[in-house]
Amino acid sequence: MAILSPKTHLFFFLVFISLCFPPISSLSTLAISRTSNHTLVCALISSSSFPRESSLNCTSFPQGIQIPLNPSVPFSGMVGGIGFLCGLTSSDPTVMVCWRFSNNGTDLTYKRIYVGPLLTNLDSGNSQICGIVNGTNRLQCWQWHEFSSSNRSLITSNLAVGQDFVCGLLRLGQIQCLGSFRDVIDAVPSGNYSEIAAGSQYACAISRNGSLACWGKMVGEKPIDRFKSLALGDTRSCALRINGTVVCWGENGFTLPSSLSDASFETLEAKQDIFCGIVTSNFSLFCWGNDIFNSNPAVFNGVEVVPGPCTTSCPCSRLPNYGRFCGQELMICQHCVPEFGENPPIVSGSGPSPPPLFPQPTPSQWTGSSDPWNTRNVAFLVVGCVGSFMILSVLVILFLKYCKIRGCRVHDSGRLDEAGTPPQQGSQTSQVQDQVGPQLPVLEKRLNQLISMGNGGHLQEFSLLVLLQVTNNFSEEHKIGTGSFGSVYHATLEDGREVAIKRAEASASSSYAGGSKYRQEDKDSAFLNELEFLSRLNHKNLVRLLGYCEDNNERVLVFEYRNNGTLHDHLHRLENSPLTSWTARIKVALNAARGVEYLHEYAVPTVIHRDIKSSNILLDTNGNAKVSDFGLSLLGPQDDETHLSLRAAGTVGYMDPEYYRLQQLTTKSDVYSFGVTMLELLSGYKAIHKNENGVPRNVVDFVVPYIVQDEIHRVLDRRVPPPTPFEIEAVSYVGYLAADCTTLEGRDRPTMTEIVNNLERAFLACLATPNFSRSNTDSSK
Repeated sequence: MAILSPKTHLFFFLVFISLCFPPISSLSTLAISRTSNHTLVCALISSSSFPRESSLNCTSFPQGIQIPLNPSVPFSGMVGGIGFLCGLTSSDPTVMVCWRFSNNGTDLTYKRIYVGPLLTNLDSGNSQICGIVNGTNRLQCWQWHEFSSSNRSLITSNLAVGQDFVCGLLRLGQIQCLGSFRDVIDAVPSGNYSEIAAGSQYACAISRNGSLACWGKMVGEKPIDRFKSLALGDTRSCALRINGTVVCWGENGFTLPSSLSDASFETLEAKQDIFCGIVTSNFSLFCWGNDIFNSNPAVFNGVEVVPGPCTTSCPCSRLPNYGRFCGQELMICQHCVPEFGENPPIVSGSGPSPPPLFPQPTPSQWTGSSDPWNTRNVAFLVVGCVGSFMILSVLVILFLKYCKIRGCRVHDSGRLDEAGTPPQQGSQTSQVQDQVGPQLPVLEKRLNQLISMGNGGHLQEFSLLVLLQVTNNFSEEHKIGTGSFGSVYHATLEDGREVAIKRAEASASSSYAGGSKYRQEDKDSAFLNELEFLSRLNHKNLVRLLGYCEDNNERVLVFEYRNNGTLHDHLHRLENSPLTSWTARIKVALNAARGVEYLHEYAVPTVIHRDIKSSNILLDTNGNAKVSDFGLSLLGPQDDETHLSLRAAGTVGYMDPEYYRLQQLTTKSDVYSFGVTMLELLSGYKAIHKNENGVPRNVVDFVVPYIVQDEIHRVLDRRVPPPTPFEIEAVSYVGYLAADCTTLEGRDRPTMTEIVNNLERAFLACLATPNFSRSNTDSSK
């Protein structure tokens, strides 16, 4: 019989534990964010657009901070801190986005910080955020670079984040705290608890019988009563009694405002010195803690705030009428109410405790049938769990015997959170879709890798709502062109920046090889290629990526705007182009060549563009050129490889015939495409154009024979004045260079570095007496 490995033993132990003690989900539907000037209060309310889904609503006190929210995006939870707000979407996979703002709220930035499996728990302190990843129970934290949970965290529920510490409950109710704040880490109380919360420098927990335990640097004297929930700030605290009323304590004798003393609340939230709660009667939101809120506590009055996260199961009771907030098979849980234990005495000065809502059992009754944890029930639980484990073990043994007889192949896929292998050459799809289970969609998986590795940290993540506003819903009047798998729009952002916005589309009409219809996977791949490559490329002759947006089915990239159009426009569309001298045209070729050379020689790893053409070269008013559109780009071959083997892709007329014929991609494929572009610059003809009889003709087949016969003057663009004596040899030299680039065999073509060197000489020759001969280009072969 096969022997189980330690990993297999651990797996079945975790399965056993999860069967006997299922995890408890803990998210908040309230969030408070503070700056020195403003308090931002946000809550989930029922969405009018999507019934039984929640939309995020925020209000600022005083007014000034406006969070741009897309009403069509449902959220499941949120957290806030000093100068930031983060929301967890209800999508699959889960996405967490954050907004950051200054004191006046005008300097607002938007960024996605997580894409992946569901987060079952989420909490934040003043600056740090932590969550628990479903399925792995892995503790993951953001904005806390010094913290690493590694394998130390056994926390499964009730995360509570303070300043430089995080606490939570283990499966049996014990408390674990991690971090560097020793006043909390070293003073964790023993025992079993049902709720835990954290202030900046202290923490409190509610025991199974409802009593309160606090440790760390708490201000004030804790009340003695029976509680079911907590909300802790910097130096102030509030707790929810079992009958729903609130008691507060802390610095300078902090108490609950008298106007709210009789109100019953479902849940509480706190940040620094501000506290908010959802009242039981009509689910309105009330806040207190400073003069603004104490005089007028109602924040969302008459608007139903979602009183808790929608989940699949409840450890205790469900909220009545939860169906008005949640979809099918989901429910909202109420805080667990202590079911046994003596009613603790009331501390003088804490106010009279409301009468209990149900009779309290005496100690003699604890062993009776009313106690869910009596000896008989515990025995049933143990027998049930052990029996389940034995049955599961038998099934595993049978499975292993079956594998031994019939043969089974088992893969160790590694941790779910491990970053997959970045896309490498020769496997455009297979290496992207590495075998990690349960497998995320390719888009979310690669995007999560990009975010987690920090490559996109300097990029701004734009909200779809903002992009829709500045493009008037991507209207035709803003459209300026078409790129790989999408359309390009010109817009001006609120801060005055002019940008080019590329919106990926599932279908587009273009001359790309392989057809004019593209699948969603192709759109996602093009979007991610540009995002991945441009996030780590930096060269003055490559277009600069400013940010991106991924929202539902929208894939959008935001670039710097080049205000003078594309080279293709200047050669084939514009009546009055500034490219009316050969010096200006050679300068454009030289700029573009330097950009491509950077991709081939200096990018790590190297990049093959795969779609070099005149419409992907952008110009400014000074005639400077930048290479754009990396939707088809791939990483170049490794040192021990010479090419990538994959299906040909690119634009008809520019595509390397050797690549198309042999499906072997090298950097020389870009060289061929660049050669076609130089022929366009010289002749003014399109890559594919019609002859005088209306028959399609390739510019290589038409122009190169004149060049090799030293008759280039017969095919030069007539819109440019004839070359001067200082220009004629430089133009001829560029012609020979273009012919070398478009030879049939890649090994006979020059490298991009040789092209740059030759174009530099040609450009200088336009300004001085030339001294060239045809043999000068022979070394480029």
